[in-house]
Amino acid sequence: MGKRKKAAKAPTKKKNEPLATTFPCLFCNHEKSVTAKIDKKAGVGHLSCKVCDQSFSCSINYLSLPVDVYSEWVDACDTVAQENKEANANRPRNFVPPGQAGEPERVDDDLDDEDADRHNGYGGEGIVDDDEDDY
Repeated sequence: MGKRKKAAKAPTKKKNEPLATTFPCLFCNHEKSVTAKIDKKAGVGHLSCKVCDQSFSCSINYLSLPVDVYSEWVDACDTVAQENKEANANRPRNFVPPGQAGEPERVDDDLDDEDADRHNGYGGEGIVDDDEDDY
């Protein structure tokens, strides 16, 4: 004689994790510093960073979620970075805008160094002229 069949257990449904509403900031790189707010009636999604006060707004539809607004922000930042890269590609490689790092300091050639004149071109403290012989 055979055994009785056991009733099969019903599979448990997986709970979907809620999508995030806080994200890392693209500018200051702080984790969970960007909060997303969605105003579905006005059709606007807004992001703001608590640390660096960076903000972003975009239009949304009735299906949009905070993660969609964040991905729009990432795409917009990538677009701006790409445009800047293309604009810089047209410049010569060694071009440095005025006032930027790498620009040589301007020296006023009219300045007279009294020490240099007094010591026949040898200036500075602790430097002795070789021309004067005190034997």
